Amino acid sequence: QVQLVESGGGLVQAGVSLRLSCAASGRAFDSYAVAWFRQAPGKEREVVAAIRWSGGSTYYADSVKGRFTISRDNAKSTVYLQMNSLKPEDTAVYYCAARYGSTWHWNPNLYDYWGQGTQVTVSS
Repeated sequence: QVQLVESGGGLVQAGVSLRLSCAASGRAFDSYAVAWFRQAPGKEREVVAAIRWSGGSTYYADSVKGRFTISRDNAKSTVYLQMNSLKPEDTAVYYCAARYGSTWHWNPNLYDYWGQGTQVTVSS
């Protein structure tokens, strides 16, 4: 069992930065690929960034590429999402999710554990 807790969300103006954290507890966190998903009202949950268990390979959605950076510190069992140059369209609830094994996946149904989510609201 893995427990995930997100933090770092908030209400910000466009153009600023936020860093989200996903702290894990429980079983060996370094055995899991981790992804950040987001879900805006009326929209499907979408993956925005993901990282392999080793941290050696990452994925970014086109909408956030060049602005967001995912990283992980397995010694601290924490994954981060650095979000720069935030836009109003980034407004959503952000979730971290863990999938056993080395690779991430775009399909949220294939993740084993989820955090409770953290709200990010970007005003124009």
